Order: sequence, then structure tokens, then C-alpha cells
Amino acid sequence: MKTWSEVAEVQPLASRIIINSIKKGRVSHAYLLHGERGTGKEAIALLIAKGLFCNHKFGVEPCNECNNCKRIASGNHPDVHWVEPEGQSIKIEQVRNLQKEFTYSGVESNQKVYIIKDSDTLTVNAANRILKFLEEPSKQTTAIMLTENSQSIIPTIRSRCQVVDLQPLNTVSFQNHLVEHGMAKNDAVLMSALTNNLDEAFKWNEDEWFAEARKLMVQLIEMFTIKPEDVYLFIHNHWVPHFKDRKQQEQGLDLLLLAFKDILYYHVGNEGAYAFFTQEDALVEKAAMSFSQEHLVNILNLVLKAKRKLKQNVQPTLVIEQLALQIQR
Repeated sequence: MKTWSEVAEVQPLASRIIINSIKKGRVSHAYLLHGERGTGKEAIALLIAKGLFCNHKFGVEPCNECNNCKRIASGNHPDVHWVEPEGQSIKIEQVRNLQKEFTYSGVESNQKVYIIKDSDTLTVNAANRILKFLEEPSKQTTAIMLTENSQSIIPTIRSRCQVVDLQPLNTVSFQNHLVEHGMAKNDAVLMSALTNNLDEAFKWNEDEWFAEARKLMVQLIEMFTIKPEDVYLFIHNHWVPHFKDRKQQEQGLDLLLLAFKDILYYHVGNEGAYAFFTQEDALVEKAAMSFSQEHLVNILNLVLKAKRKLKQNVQPTLVIEQLALQIQR
């Protein structure tokens, strides 16, 4: 999404709120963009930044052709600063460096923008440092914070931002779009359960790492069903080496969540809702014999809890070990 008109097609309310602010010359000093993966947070952040620096705007629309627009799109504009987690979190030293950068005059103008990805991963110290930054806003400084979990942002930060909630994209139309562009129907269903980002969906579908992750998930469900005594060994020999960084670990838990959801769907006779397995997959029936409905509901809650632990920087190997033991009980 490179224009506000494109954003308006998928996020009509959010685009209307921000466009009205731009038209009135009242761009907020701080935005908190909240939405699931793929709902357009980064695209909107880029459009806000381009709107502040573009040399040839058409109304509210940036031209996307001038030097400023191109550098912002590529992440190379000297007065647009991106901050994202180093490892599991955004640390206080990163915020200190950002603040130091902002004590200098802008390289090309006095306008400055900083965009904080995964802002829910700010450590307590880093969050307090950002709060001080927000409490003393410069008229020509704009903060844009992106998150999938606004409830993890401390209330004092939320209260100083204009919160913009992004709505989940239409799953059916997204699946149809993937199929129209050559993706197999079963793959499109899985991708639509994991992301609303077209580029990301096609990238994952063609990625060898992701294909191996899907195989490992099938094998893990098989272990839970047939050889539960070998699960712990499987976790250490296969899961831990494959799911290395935080994003991969979260994706592994997302796949595990979808697999167990499908097994629950089998119990309630809703095979048409499968996302991970296909209706022809015999493993679903076998697994359903091993897990009661009540146990499956508990497992889904346990996986969600494990995802929260990852975001709280609990040691990843410990998280999956505990989860595996809890699933077996």
C-alpha cells in the first residue's frame, strides 16, 4: 500500500482519521498503530512520514517519486529513524541513542520522525525513557509506534498517543487473491490464518525454512499422539535448532496453535474450518482419539500463554519445554 487511497480500501476508518488530521494540518505528535500482522501498520507509518517530507504532494497523497519519498521507502532518510527489537526486546540503550540523535538539528530540515516497531517489546526502562520523550514533544517531531498488542503498552504512553486501531483484513477475499495469483487452495487457507500480508504469504509459501517448519509440526503432533515419551527429545533435536530467533519461535507456536485447532474442529464436526491440515489427513482423526475436547481447549490456552511468555522475554527453550510437558498431562 503506497497511497492513502489504497489504505482506505482495507482500513477505511483508520485512513479517514489520519487523512482528516493531515488536511487540517493537525498531524499528531505521536501515533500508536495497533493491529495484527499484515494489517498495514508499516505502510501507514511510511505514508505519514512521506507526507511530512514529500516535495510534490497531490493533496494528502505523497508523490512516491521524489528523493525524499524514495529514501523513506528504502529506510535511508537521515531524518526518519526506525527502532526495532535487538534480540527479544527494545532496550534502553537504543532509546538513549535515539534521543541523542534528536538533540541534533535535522540533517535536511528541522522535521524528524521516529518509528518504533514491536513497541510492546520495550523494556520497562526503555518505555519510561520513551515516555519522557513523549512528554516533551517538539513541534516538528512525530513519533509512530507500531504494535500487535496495545495492551502491553504502558497506559501513560498510550494516553500520550493518538491510538489508531487497524481492523483484520477480510480472510475470504485474501484467500481468493492468493489463489488467483497461483497459490494452491490449501496453502492459501494456511497463509490467511498466519498473515494478511500478500508479499509475506507468497514469500513463506516458497520458503524452504517454512516448508520444513510445517513438516516438523506434523511430526510433533504425531509424537504427541503415538510416542509422547519421545517428545522432549524431539523438541531438543528438531524444534530448538529450527526455530532460532523470536519471530521463528512465534511462528512455530502459531503453526502449533492452528494444528491443535484443527483437531478440535474434528471433534465438533467442523472439518471445513481446517487451516493447517486437510480434510483427508488421517493424522487429525488419530490425534482426536488422544485428546478430549476439554484437553484441546486447554492446550490452545497453553499455546497462547507460551506466546505471551516469549513476548515477555522468557527463555525460549524453557517456554517450549514447559508447553510440551503441559500438553502431555
